Amino acid sequence: MSTPVRQAIEALLAPGEWTWDVVVRPRRRTLGIEVDDDGDVLFAVPQDADPAAVAQAVRVRLPRLAREVRQRRTRPDEPVKELVGGTGFSYLGRRHRLKLRAPGEAGRVRLHRGWLELPQPRAADDGARLIVQWYEACGTRWLAARLPSYASRIGVPTPGVEARDLGLRWGALGQDGTITVHWAVMQLPPALVDLVLVHELCHLRAPGHGAAFRRQMRLVFPDVEARERLFDGSEPALWRGAVR
Repeated sequence: MSTPVRQAIEALLAPGEWTWDVVVRPRRRTLGIEVDDDGDVLFAVPQDADPAAVAQAVRVRLPRLAREVRQRRTRPDEPVKELVGGTGFSYLGRRHRLKLRAPGEAGRVRLHRGWLELPQPRAADDGARLIVQWYEACGTRWLAARLPSYASRIGVPTPGVEARDLGLRWGALGQDGTITVHWAVMQLPPALVDLVLVHELCHLRAPGHGAAFRRQMRLVFPDVEARERLFDGSEPALWRGAVR
């Protein structure tokens, strides 16, 4: 069944432009597009997918998809931090310098007087884990406070939300409606964190990334394209936990 879909997609793409594949996932109801870390694209389609409908959905998303493929293929190496005094860490767009506390002091990370305070870790990986846990805890609280007003504007019930590691994805909508935002996104200014949050909320009204989804995004953010460009330019520099 995937052969007609493959041919419909192939007609949209210049020969050899991308490395891509089509996979049939019977539990899917709509087209899914996944871009891996190397810029390879996977089109996931339902068992009964209409090739013409899939082609139209891909056509609508081609400009943004092309940018994502290009960014994945040319993105710089993942940022690596050194856990020494004065190293910068961002939270909600504001930069804070790291301050190492004595190992015997309270074993938690905290923001205090503009510093991100970390108990002296036994190893860099231990320190990174504590900082990631801090981002997850603070991010979950911030997102939970932010969510109800956006859910009301979109016209959906307020779902659960959490900040945690999502690997290569910045946001996800679970089958139970729970929204997850990658903890690393919490380094960005609120307007860009909101972009990821609202993106997933809009999926509760409009699955996929077609015209209905784009209309919903613009109802919340008339400047959505500008925000997306800012996000695309900022996300390669996000620290995702690597230390030396």
